[in-house]
Amino acid sequence: MSTAIKPQPAPPSAIQKARIPHAGRRKVYRGFGLVLLIVIAAVFVLPILWTISTSLRTPAQSFDNPPQWIPLNPVWSNYSAVFQQVPLATFFLNSVFVTGAIVILQLITSTMSGYAFALVRFRGKGAVFAMVLATMMVPAQTTIIPIFILIRYLGLSDNLWSLVIPAVGGAFGTFLMRQYFLQMPSELAEAARVDGASNFQIFARIYAPIALPPMATLAVLNFSAYWNEFFRPLIFLQSTNNFTLPVGLVSLQGNFGTGSVSIVLAGVVIALIPSIAIFLLAQRYFVEGITAGSFR
Repeated sequence: MSTAIKPQPAPPSAIQKARIPHAGRRKVYRGFGLVLLIVIAAVFVLPILWTISTSLRTPAQSFDNPPQWIPLNPVWSNYSAVFQQVPLATFFLNSVFVTGAIVILQLITSTMSGYAFALVRFRGKGAVFAMVLATMMVPAQTTIIPIFILIRYLGLSDNLWSLVIPAVGGAFGTFLMRQYFLQMPSELAEAARVDGASNFQIFARIYAPIALPPMATLAVLNFSAYWNEFFRPLIFLQSTNNFTLPVGLVSLQGNFGTGSVSIVLAGVVIALIPSIAIFLLAQRYFVEGITAGSFR
């Protein structure tokens, strides 16, 4: 009676032997990268968590060492104290108006200029685009005096529009949108021109609707930058009723003299909420938009 001979597994080849340690190294690299990302995230998140935690403590507990990360008896009255000490609602509405107007106007101008530099042919386009990019290397502090004189000449001193008008155009937004439009097929525009469409019609009906990811990215970045802006409002605004949130919250610094740092941080937390909310709402497009134009 014959017995079946079991087939012996083939010995691993040299290539398979080389793949085993390579796969192990890949897992090590991924684990190291994950740990590094967690550490970096903790560096950014822990100060925010400490701010929220301290805003819910009593003045005496604010200086506990080590700090109590989760207050056992949260003091919610710190937030109502902010509204009692400063006209926070007025500051908030001023910031909403200024930031919202800048974001909308920058989206319009940057999207249109980015489309023009990417897909519209005109003489001197390269030189003009180079000059636009050169403005990114000029610090805002060097142009603040000419802008202040111009604003005063226009009669917009101590006016919220003095913050909006100089920020209508942006070199970064133009560059971001141009890089995105360069990836779009030019055949769409050529086919539309054959049908008699103008450049504006091609932009508004074909390219603008598919440019939502970089537009969302630009909106989030501009909102974060101008919502937290302190330098220009401090110079252009004098009346308390016109203050934006960053300048208005300075009025809470008197609490440092009494040790009520919790009230100050409560105001900071209130100012953080819109930025976090906008990012969470737009994060679906943010990663896609921030990488748009990386490769061409």
